[in-house]
Amino acid sequence: MRVVVLLFLTLMTLSASPSAYDQGKKLYFSKGCNGCHGVSAEGTNLYPPLAFRRKAFLVYKLTRLRAKQGDTQLSQMMIPFAMGLSDAQIDALTTFLSDYHEHSKEHYSPDNSMTGGGSS
Repeated sequence: MRVVVLLFLTLMTLSASPSAYDQGKKLYFSKGCNGCHGVSAEGTNLYPPLAFRRKAFLVYKLTRLRAKQGDTQLSQMMIPFAMGLSDAQIDALTTFLSDYHEHSKEHYSPDNSMTGGGSS
């Protein structure tokens, strides 16, 4: 009986813990990512969009930044932020961004673009 109760409590604890997506969302806002990359991670004139990017790409970029390897002067601004991220935080943050589903608004994709030259 005691084993069943312990198993039940363990399962309840696991199911009560927030998903990687929710952890990444919380991290995105608590670290202030939204200040530069936008509330919907859509990017701004200076800062790139992060929502809907491939997880492997985002992990690669954040891992390089954490290792103090910025490709451009602008990306080097991210180094202090990335240096404080653990592997688990990078995983959660990139899960949130790559699986982004906060708004039903369509996002840009080459598949969604219109074709044609525009002439009549």
